[in-house]
Amino acid sequence: MEITLQYFDGCPNWLVARERLSEALGIVGLTALQPQLQRVETPEEAERVGFQGSPTILIDGRDALSAPLHRLARTRVSLATL
Repeated sequence: MEITLQYFDGCPNWLVARERLSEALGIVGLTALQPQLQRVETPEEAERVGFQGSPTILIDGRDALSAPLHRLARTRVSLATL
């Protein structure tokens, strides 16, 4: 599994996202997994890499909060709390 945290300089939320991502990986026992940090520097680069906004977390190249993955994650959390 490859996790990438995309951000741009000046984003007020990317450091918090990095901390929470590390915490989440610890909770699920993936502390050895080190997310890649990808600073997006220009609008052209953003378009080329499909950057949707800062911060964005990609799992194996897919936005972790896109509809299908988000529904799956929400379902897993819901089932785990029953």
